[in-house]
Amino acid sequence: MTIVERKTSFTVSTRINEKTVETVMVASIALLAPFKCAVLTITADNGKEFAYHERMTEALSAKVYFADPYSSWQRGLNENTNGLLREYWPKKTDFKKVSSNEVESAIVQLNNRPRKKLNYQTPANLMAEHIAALAA
Repeated sequence: MTIVERKTSFTVSTRINEKTVETVMVASIALLAPFKCAVLTITADNGKEFAYHERMTEALSAKVYFADPYSSWQRGLNENTNGLLREYWPKKTDFKKVSSNEVESAIVQLNNRPRKKLNYQTPANLMAEHIAALAA
């Protein structure tokens, strides 16, 4: 499961064993809770795994929006980030064989990778600045 912040491209991710409604809700809240002050909205796809979006709204004080069906371009940053993650795990990778440590390592590398669209800054630095500005 991967969640990407729009302005900074900061990515959080975790390995989940199943795409059930409960698992996705718990994982989403756990991933976003440390950044609750910065989370205003969440844009999800139309999968049934987001059926408990009201609980996410309540736990994170953030509105949840849904992309239109078959409109992956409405979540372009997430799709692009998934493409970057394919450098680590090609399509058809069995994620049951990928450890949580491997996922965490890849996400750290991704968040510390300078991006052209961010004027060659890193998502990690931009998110740290964003959180600091919100706390001030």
